[in-house]
Formats: sequence, structure tokens, C-alpha cells
Amino acid sequence: MGAIQTVVIRHPLENLAKCSLTPVEARPDTHHWLRFLMSGPGFSFDAEGYTELAVDAPPLTAADRARPILLLDATWRLLPKVRSQVVGKTIKRSMPPGWQTAYPRVSKDGSDPAGGLASIEALFVAQALMGYTDRTLLDAYYWRDAFFGLNADLIP
Repeated sequence: MGAIQTVVIRHPLENLAKCSLTPVEARPDTHHWLRFLMSGPGFSFDAEGYTELAVDAPPLTAADRARPILLLDATWRLLPKVRSQVVGKTIKRSMPPGWQTAYPRVSKDGSDPAGGLASIEALFVAQALMGYTDRTLLDAYYWRDAFFGLNADLIP
């Protein structure tokens, strides 16, 4: 099965040099299913009917395959600002239990939720759970091998 249409909305303060999604954004083979938008003053996105990846929500399942995915890319602290610019009713889903991030947590304000994944990890997992397991999505991710090791038993 092919990749599920996905929209990524970034906060304007997201450091693109450090962003785990930047290498995937530059890949020509993802342009047909992966779209990047920047939030900011006056920005609004109608996500009616999208599956929105969220931490505190029912787990994502293959039944969610029929809807496009919405991934909000910001620090945990700034995420509500990006979310406030999304209109329309979304179906919120989280990663099923057991998935672990390989990204080292360094939140100074304790805002990182225990089950949170790095954006590239969340994109990979969501696509894999929908039937599109493309390990090359993580090729430029510094913690790629650690992520695959931590989650070897879960990757379809």
C-alpha cells in the first residue's frame, strides 16, 4: 500500500536545522504524499476529517487508513499555538502503547509527555501502522538505529 496523504504544520520558531523532518521534506519522492505548511499570524488550516496525531488520544489503528494524517511540528510548549490555527473536526489518535522515542529528552520546563515521539518517528510509525513501512524515512535521522532497536518488535 502507498503512503497516506500527510500534512505537517510547523511552528515558525521550529529550528529547521535541527528539525528531524527537514531531510524528508527535501526528498522528491515524498512530495506526492507529504505537504509542509508554516503556521503564523493569519494562518489557518481546515483539517476537517483528518487523523490528527496527538499524545492523549485513542491509539491509531488500520481502521484510520481512510483519512489523511495531520502532524503538528513544534516543541511541546508551543504545540497549543499551532493547534489553535487548525479548524475543522479532526479524529485524534495516538501511537499504540509500547513505541519508544530514541530522541534524547532535554525539556527544561518538563513539557515533554512520556509517550511523545520525535516528529520523524511519529511520521514513520503512523505510516507503518497504515501499511506503508518505509525505513528510508529515517535515513537522515541521527537516532535511527537506536529507534529501530528500541522498537524492533513493533515495526510491521
